[in-house]
Amino acid sequence: MPVEFLGIGATNDGTETRARSGPAFDPEFTLALARAHEASGWDRVLTAYGSGSPDPAQAAAYIADHTERLQLLLAHRPNVSYPTFTAKTVATLDAMSGGRLTLHVITGGNDHEQQREGDTLPKDRRYDRTREAIQIMKRAWTEREPWDFHGEHYDFTDFALDVEPAQKPRPRVSFGGSSEAAYKVGAEEADIYALWGEPLAGTAEQIATITQLAKEAGRPAPTFQVAFRPILGRTEEEAWEKAHATVARIQERTAGGQQLTRRHRLTDPENAGSQRLLAIEGERHDRALWTVTSKVTGGAGNSTALVGTPETVAAALMDYYDLGVRILSARGYDLLEDATQFGEQVIPLVRQEVARRDAAA
Repeated sequence: MPVEFLGIGATNDGTETRARSGPAFDPEFTLALARAHEASGWDRVLTAYGSGSPDPAQAAAYIADHTERLQLLLAHRPNVSYPTFTAKTVATLDAMSGGRLTLHVITGGNDHEQQREGDTLPKDRRYDRTREAIQIMKRAWTEREPWDFHGEHYDFTDFALDVEPAQKPRPRVSFGGSSEAAYKVGAEEADIYALWGEPLAGTAEQIATITQLAKEAGRPAPTFQVAFRPILGRTEEEAWEKAHATVARIQERTAGGQQLTRRHRLTDPENAGSQRLLAIEGERHDRALWTVTSKVTGGAGNSTALVGTPETVAAALMDYYDLGVRILSARGYDLLEDATQFGEQVIPLVRQEVARRDAAA
C-alpha cells in the first residue's frame, strides 16, 4: 500500500537548537526548503500555525506557486475564521495549486495560546466547534446549491461556494489530538489522523481506539500519520553522538526555564498529547525511538526522535507502517540539510521495502 512522507514548510531557519537568523517570513529560505523537499522525494510539507507566526495559508500559496509537484498541508485553527471563509480559502488554494492542498485542523490544547487570538472557549467545547467547522467545510466544498446551517457554534443561511476545489469530491481533512474528545471528533470527521511519535505499543493502542470509534460512527478508519524527529549518522555511534549534542544545544537554549516558543511551556503542558509524551517511561524504545528530545522541550509537539543510521531509521519507520501508519512525518533540527539527507537516504529505503512487500503480496 502507498506510503507518504510529510516534511515541514518552515518560513525561517529557526528550530529548537538555534534561533532564526532572519525574519519570521524569509522568502528565500522558505523556497529553498520547499524545493529541497520536492527534489529529494517528499510528498508534501506542512505550513504550521501559531498565534504570531506568518499566515500559513499565504505561505502555502507562495510555496505552491514556486513548486511543481510538492503538496501542501495547511494548518488551520477554527477559532480564527468562520468556516465558510476557510472553505473559500482552501478551495481557492486547491484550485490554484492544481489539487495539491490538504487541510490540517487544529482544535488547540493551550488555553493561553488560544486566548492570544480572543478564543476563550473551554477545551472540550472547542472540540464541539471543530466538529461543526469540519462538517461545514465538507458541505461547502461538495454542495453546489445554497444551504443553511444552524448549530451551536455557527449559524447561517443560504450559503453557496462559487469556487470549486480541484480535488473531487473535496480536499482531505487532517486532524490531531490525544484526548478522548479528540479521538471521537477525529474518528467521526477526519480523513487523516495525525499522531505524535510514541512507542509502538502506545501508537497501536491509539490506532485501535480511533478505528473502533470510526466503526461505531459507520465510517472507515482515517489514514494514520505519525511524526518524528530523525537524527541520522553514518554509523550508530555517530548518530547517538549527534543526538546527545542536539539535546545539549536545546538545553543551552532553555537554560533558566526559557521557552523555545510562545506556544508551548517547558513544564506542565495542558494538552493531552504532550502529557502522553512526558509520561513515557524510559529513554529508548523499540528499534530507534528516543524520548529525551521530547522531555527537554516539555513534550512540545513533534519532539520524539528516531536515532540511527538511515537503515535503522527506515526499519523503525517500517515498524510503524506495520501498525497501519501510511503517512510518515519527519522534521530535523537543521531544517534544510536534514530534509535533503532524510529524503535521499531514508525515504528510498522505505519506499523500496513497501514496494517489495506489495509485489510479494
